[in-house]
Amino acid sequence: MMLQRKNRLRALSLGALAVSGALALSACGSDDNGNSNATGKPSSSAAAGSIKCDNAKGQLLADGSSAQKNAIDAWVKNFSQACGVQINYKGAGSGAGVTSFNQGQIAFAGSDSALKPEEVTASKKVCSGGQGIDLPMVGGPIALGYNVPGVDNLVLDAPTIAKIFNSEIKNWNDKAIQKLNPSAKLPDLKIQAFHRSEDSGTTDNFTKYLIATTPDNWKYSGGKAWQAKGGQAASGSAGVAQGVKQNSGAIGYFELSYAKDINTVAIATGAKTPVKPSTESATADIAAAKVVGTGNDLSLQLDYKTKAEGAYPMTLVTYEIVCDKGNKADTLPATKAFLTYIASEDGQKVLSENDYAPIPDEIIAKVRTTIAGLS
Repeated sequence: MMLQRKNRLRALSLGALAVSGALALSACGSDDNGNSNATGKPSSSAAAGSIKCDNAKGQLLADGSSAQKNAIDAWVKNFSQACGVQINYKGAGSGAGVTSFNQGQIAFAGSDSALKPEEVTASKKVCSGGQGIDLPMVGGPIALGYNVPGVDNLVLDAPTIAKIFNSEIKNWNDKAIQKLNPSAKLPDLKIQAFHRSEDSGTTDNFTKYLIATTPDNWKYSGGKAWQAKGGQAASGSAGVAQGVKQNSGAIGYFELSYAKDINTVAIATGAKTPVKPSTESATADIAAAKVVGTGNDLSLQLDYKTKAEGAYPMTLVTYEIVCDKGNKADTLPATKAFLTYIASEDGQKVLSENDYAPIPDEIIAKVRTTIAGLS
């Protein structure tokens, strides 16, 4: 009886060692295979295996553009998995991000608009011996999502869009919309135009498009705050998208990544074919952008009036705003490592997987060089 018991304990012990050894081998294998899935093919988070942590540690606080929130979430998941750094990005809007950055509350900000001269001046109080700079990191189209029963394809041009969002065109069967959509069955339905309630870089870029293309119909100065009369206000790109999705007759502007299960407008630009928002059509427009920033600042000038075939005109670029010099010593390693990753080839690939447009090669190469010099 005693001998049987000893043999049974010995078998259990050997079994435990075998399982332990298998787990150890499995763990070693997972370090070598780039987070492969069961089929042996790299998963979407395989990029985490190539991330260089470079002494990154602790946690980072960041805030700003809600436009890039879905991209940031994907990047943070990969980076945190690789480096163990916790990154809390609020996505409260570009205006909130710039304000928090210039108050020294966050390591970096996201903004869909480049820093204004007065904002650069304010940043010098936080960036000891340096200043805040704009690093273009995320591209993408501003989609016009709409909810009109029975209309799956809709074409609008700049003057019509301006009149809709300025409460001058109030019904979906208006003659101006019918002229652009002769084969559509447009209902006698009230238009509910949704805009952002808080300061927003998406608003800034959307209205820059209207100012550039149809100044006679959009006589506002533009900026992050919504200026036109009427309409429905909602918080964040997610809030505007939700408002469109839930209300028959609604239309609103937000990034393509928020347009899940929402029809989007094709814009008549003057090209032969109206252009739908896509990562490819946005990249085609951003590729023509010019760097207008000076020194380490890489702010861009976009072509809102493009008539090139396949180029979507209502495009934005989200900047990561950081100090060129004078970053806080306790957050600099993690900030630099994270920005290095998201500007890398692997980091930029994440964008197209999430309905964003990667920054063109010539521009992102300059971004990488600038990040390497941050101090």
